[in-house]
Amino acid sequence: MPTLIAQPTRIESAGNKPKRIDEYIGHVNSRTSAASVAHMRSPGGWVEPGQTPEFDEFTVVLMGSLRVEHTGGFLDVAAGQAVITKAGEWVRYSTPGESGAEYIAVCLPAFSPDTVHRD
Repeated sequence: MPTLIAQPTRIESAGNKPKRIDEYIGHVNSRTSAASVAHMRSPGGWVEPGQTPEFDEFTVVLMGSLRVEHTGGFLDVAAGQAVITKAGEWVRYSTPGESGAEYIAVCLPAFSPDTVHRD
């Protein structure tokens, strides 16, 4: 039987500024460990600690621009673009532009504070 997700759960974020994370599917909102789906809204100038997660992350930028730093440099992912980061890769997400970013993040398996391994 299909499961309706009536609304997301607001999750506290890491980083230097408040960022809105609304989890629709994942450990907190749906008790799902296979995958997580969250709607993110990051203000301009936001940066979070680097991480070496145990999950793949698929990110689609809806508005603004998201910077993804990695060991070889960085990528700026604009609205209408997507980025995939693989489990075991060091990455750091930020929104250095004034407009920040709005994006959807899908993690396989689901995001967990125990498996993100922040710096």
